[in-house]
Amino acid sequence: MVAKQRIRMANEKHSKNITQRGNVAKTLRPQEEKYPVGPWLLALFVFVVCGSAKLIQAIIMS
Repeated sequence: MVAKQRIRMANEKHSKNITQRGNVAKTLRPQEEKYPVGPWLLALFVFVVCGSAKLIQAIIMS
């Protein structure tokens, strides 16, 4: 009896997916946004760019 109730609840939960046909999300769980670059790598990149700019400025001024 418990299995039938569980199947019925699952069918009710996912019945709307049948009528949406192609517009159904891959998962029902919310996905957190992932950044392609980590914060440490971004900080390193900014440090290198700023350092290079400062070095070029020092070379041009001398």
